[in-house]
Amino acid sequence: MTLKQNNNLISPLGADQAAQLQQVVSQLSPNQLAWVSGYLYGLSAQDGAVAGSAAQPQAAAPAGQLTILYGSQTGNTKGVAQQAFDAAKAKGLNTKLVSMADYKPKDLKKETHVLIAVCTQGEGDAPDDAIELHEFLASKKAPKLADVKYSVIALGDSSYEFFCQTGKDFDERFAKLGATSIAPRVDCDVDYEAEAAAWIEDVIAKMSDELSAGVAPVAQAVVGSVAPAQASQYNKKNPFKATLETNQKITGRDSSKDIRHFEISLEDSGLTYQPGDSLGVWFRNDEKIVSELIEKVGLSADEKVKVADNEVTVVEALARHYELTLSHPGFVAKYAELTANADLAKLAEDRAALREYIDGRQIIDIVREHAAKLTAEQFLSCLRPITPRLYSIASSQAEVEEEVHLTVGLVKYDAFGEEHFGGCSGYLSERLEEGGEVEVFVEHSHFRLPEDTNAPVIMVGPGTGVAPFRAFVQEIDANELETPTWLFFGNPNFTEDFLYQVEWQDYLKRGVLNNIDLAFSRDQAEKVYVQDRMLEKAEELWQWLEKGAYFYVCGDASRMAKDVHDALVKIVAEQGGKSQEDAEAYVTELRKNKRYQRDVY
Repeated sequence: MTLKQNNNLISPLGADQAAQLQQVVSQLSPNQLAWVSGYLYGLSAQDGAVAGSAAQPQAAAPAGQLTILYGSQTGNTKGVAQQAFDAAKAKGLNTKLVSMADYKPKDLKKETHVLIAVCTQGEGDAPDDAIELHEFLASKKAPKLADVKYSVIALGDSSYEFFCQTGKDFDERFAKLGATSIAPRVDCDVDYEAEAAAWIEDVIAKMSDELSAGVAPVAQAVVGSVAPAQASQYNKKNPFKATLETNQKITGRDSSKDIRHFEISLEDSGLTYQPGDSLGVWFRNDEKIVSELIEKVGLSADEKVKVADNEVTVVEALARHYELTLSHPGFVAKYAELTANADLAKLAEDRAALREYIDGRQIIDIVREHAAKLTAEQFLSCLRPITPRLYSIASSQAEVEEEVHLTVGLVKYDAFGEEHFGGCSGYLSERLEEGGEVEVFVEHSHFRLPEDTNAPVIMVGPGTGVAPFRAFVQEIDANELETPTWLFFGNPNFTEDFLYQVEWQDYLKRGVLNNIDLAFSRDQAEKVYVQDRMLEKAEELWQWLEKGAYFYVCGDASRMAKDVHDALVKIVAEQGGKSQEDAEAYVTELRKNKRYQRDVY
């Protein structure tokens, strides 16, 4: 029956409305019609019945709701959660996708069906947006979850000792609280896509059986996700071929560091970003390393091999598709097995010794020490897929428009008689010429300036960690905001390593930057770091916090971020007259309210 025919019956629609609706629904499939009907029913249930309309029979409600919780540091885990959400939506499930940072832990007791996607940061730590929920589940406040059915997918890196530890924690704690796992936890390494796809297919099918509903489920909701300001066709799987416009070294000739400032054109890409976002960069491995590997393993450069669904030459596979700079335990174990190398096999059995062995060694170093002939298929089976590197964006589009700026430290060191370079930093700094093409995409982040532009901002960013704060201050300046700002910056030497010195001095002179405290560790006998400067300014820093300041940290996770956190807690305890426990609670509350944010790596 068309809407025109239906209008002969009692209808609240006018002729024009009916015609417009008919035009829309005529283009929809039966599945889409069912979804739209559920969506409209959900709206009507929220807004109440239309006055004067005839009572209509209610559409069948879903048997329950599936909640997908994600904790993501770089965006990969969020991507897996989004894929699970899309798969659940395609099944017609009433589904909610929520960042753990935006989820109220006490709501767990209301859940019945939960999927958890979470990564592990560094040596077994939860990502920042998952910390609160992770701690809550281990506390006495955690509720019994006997009515909850769940599954966990954990993302990690087997190069680290505590591989996928956060995911293991969530799985263990849900089970301990009485929840029932509907599918075993899946622990994914850096090449996670295939395993993640299989997990999604499995758990969504099982959740669909659990939550089978009537023909009209209510609309799905996405909570706490950050969307780009403008849609673009370019993403991680379909990167934009951008132009490298500038490669400028910004540390001095005698500096112990080689830090580069890159400017990349995004013209005609449609890519947009906000201060705090990251730029993903796909890179090519060094051709010299590729050639040497081919020679030592006895491969043919022109032989065709299958990578994903494509056929490429061995040289192209090694240059573009496989990780050659970051060693990992799996490579040693598989290479030892295929080459029947007893020494490597013995080493692979000792986790501590193996990690010490691969520290500083690239794939080529291991092959040089233990050269052996393998087929292309055998050798490639030892390797992990190449992964793009994410760099904090060092610019604001309000200032630079269709450009993006990066601040990158070149990884360069001598080891085992050879000069070594980082995969992406070496590519950008040494092998990609200005004017050359580089494949990039934008990774959106939780790391954001306050919505209240009058809220003070405290930024702690030593070394290349200063990058997002350059973007923050550019944004504030370009939009002529009155945001009070305070920067803590550190590096080895004032004369060699004061990154963007002229810019900071100009911002300070014009009042865009209110305070700057510098920690150059090697300019005096006793080393001084950013956390030391914080403690020196403890009283004023506490006053800023009490006035509603937001506190940001960017940089090294293993030492700097922990030292800064400890200094922050100490300042709160001493200046606020609080116990250690109360000071920790104060800082936790800052984090809950998004007034304490970290971009650490």
